[in-house]
Amino acid sequence: MDILRAALALISHFATCACLSNREEFPTFFRTIPSDFYQSRALAKLVKHFGWTWIGAIAVDNEYGLSGIATFIQAAQEHGVCTEYSESFSSSGPPETLQRIVEVVKRATSKVIVAFMSHREIKLLAQELYSQNITGLQWVGSDAWITDHSLTDSSGHSILLGSLGFTVSKAKILGLEEHLRGLHPAQFPMSAFMTEFWEDRFACSLNITGSTGRRPCSGSESLQNDTSPFTDVTELRFTNNVYKSVYVVAHALDNLMKCEKGEGPFSEGSCADPKHIQPWQVLHYINTVRFNTSEGETVYFERSGDSPARYELVNIQLTDKGTLEGRTVGIYDASLPEDHQFIMSDEPIVWGNGEMEAPVSVCTQRCLPGTHKVLQKGKPVCCFDCVPCPPGEISNSTNSIHCIKCANLFWSNQERDACIPKSIEFLAHKELLGTLLVLFSLLGVFLTTFMFLIFYCHKETPIVRANNSELSFLLLFSLTLCFLCSLTFIGRPSGWSCMLRHTAFGITFVLCISCVLGKTMVVLMAFRATLPGSNMLKWFGPAQQRLCVVAFTFVQVLICILWLTISPPYPFENMEYYNDRIILECALGSALGFWAVLGYIGLLAMFCFILAFLARKLPNNFNEAKFITFSMLIFCAVWVTFIPAYVSSPGKFLVAVEIFAILASSYGLLFCIFLPKCFIILFRPELNTKKHIIGKT
Repeated sequence: MDILRAALALISHFATCACLSNREEFPTFFRTIPSDFYQSRALAKLVKHFGWTWIGAIAVDNEYGLSGIATFIQAAQEHGVCTEYSESFSSSGPPETLQRIVEVVKRATSKVIVAFMSHREIKLLAQELYSQNITGLQWVGSDAWITDHSLTDSSGHSILLGSLGFTVSKAKILGLEEHLRGLHPAQFPMSAFMTEFWEDRFACSLNITGSTGRRPCSGSESLQNDTSPFTDVTELRFTNNVYKSVYVVAHALDNLMKCEKGEGPFSEGSCADPKHIQPWQVLHYINTVRFNTSEGETVYFERSGDSPARYELVNIQLTDKGTLEGRTVGIYDASLPEDHQFIMSDEPIVWGNGEMEAPVSVCTQRCLPGTHKVLQKGKPVCCFDCVPCPPGEISNSTNSIHCIKCANLFWSNQERDACIPKSIEFLAHKELLGTLLVLFSLLGVFLTTFMFLIFYCHKETPIVRANNSELSFLLLFSLTLCFLCSLTFIGRPSGWSCMLRHTAFGITFVLCISCVLGKTMVVLMAFRATLPGSNMLKWFGPAQQRLCVVAFTFVQVLICILWLTISPPYPFENMEYYNDRIILECALGSALGFWAVLGYIGLLAMFCFILAFLARKLPNNFNEAKFITFSMLIFCAVWVTFIPAYVSSPGKFLVAVEIFAILASSYGLLFCIFLPKCFIILFRPELNTKKHIIGKT
């Protein structure tokens, strides 16, 4: 600390604690090894890359471990990774602490453990887990143990097979191997280190006179073919940091010595005095040093005194000799843009316990499209339930937080992962209900035409002529129109069809009821005409009957014209009754117009029913009033029932109810009024005589 406060620069090749980046406390500290701050963030990106969102964390109980794991947990949270537990222990601590951590690991559901510790702690932990047969874990380690060659010394080292972790990048120092292999004690006769190394390596003695118990060295010993760790330059990781530290000082001093007066970095462009160099002057040049190594690596310091963070991702794999070896499977470079800092290579990865597939470590399996996440109460954000989106909402990505509501004309599909156009519903010809209604309508047209032909072929018979045959033919024609107008209600609604269906229905039914009303009045007048001194038929002859029908029908035509002029029916997409479909229907435009048309029909029907009811007890010869009464009773019953059914029926069934009412009332009129007469014409011709009609025997 006194050295740092004296403005003497200190360059470390091994100290990684993030606390040393504090310039207020350590203003003259530099390092050629990255800070653990970057390693922790790299580890967080690593677990996120493999989708491990539910992990455990264990650290060594010192500044290195506690600071590193705290930074990791914070960075992991930023990436959406949750920590199930965070524990710490020391190799010099009580055994109970280690046992407690083993129990925590045993109970945990996470399958990935981030271990920020040294090789001593990881070997103790691995040995204890191995002894209790706790396997199937994926280890993620820090640089303090991930490439340590002594891991194989632990009896539980097999548990660590497949571990992943970052370590400083290895490099090749040009000429170093040749230099080491060319060393000889003769070059350094006064070096005790060289003498001791040589004697140990070749099991001989360089001291000819002394008694060491070893054979004398022959002089032919050489390091040219040596395979000891001393000449192994394949793992120059921390050694390369020493190399860079030395060159930092060399380049700083070189820049200091090359300073030209008037262009220096100090006051008034001054330079340092080479004969009286001050520590703060060297500190300035170290701060600004920048050079490239023989490998092309750029060396410089950030404002915090840290060097650029570059790591290799190492995967611990088993060698042919049965030992553990770290193989590079990726890189991390904090100086690159955020999206390109972490790069995986094509090298195959061995996973925990030697598995060939990446483990899964999540609190909850991902939520598939069509569902959204709902956090579990009292648990971290990584623990959630996958709840299906409600109808009308979707999620089209995994782990969606919210469901998206579909637009107005769209609805969610069955999987709730896409919005599809709402189906448009209307009473179509091709569906069963529409087809049946069309068939019943055409059957009505056929029966009406058939009866029309029967009446026409027997128009001179008494039963046809007895009650104004002209009104009978007009009534049959209007019934044909009633059956046909029901067809306008089937099919896709359009502007013209919406206006036609309601107005055609209203006018044809008024024409029909007007004819029935005329026939009822003829029955009454005919009976009155048989009374002595009566001249009723004079005032209600065929001309008056036709005028009556035209007048009643004209009123309905006028109502329809006003309706179509003021607010006509129009096609309408109804999205209120059903959420998942659009009901294409004919809006009434003016509800008053619709109910006026319907009310006028009902008024005429009630009037006709009353007259027919009054005429029901007339002499038997004029009993057509009874059939009219029955027909009007059916007609009124159908339309009284229609109103509540019409109001409560949804979608296309509303149209079907209206068509059913039209067909039912039309069939009621057809069968009650014309079927008995057709029966007499075809099967009881003896009753179709003038004698029977006028009641004479």
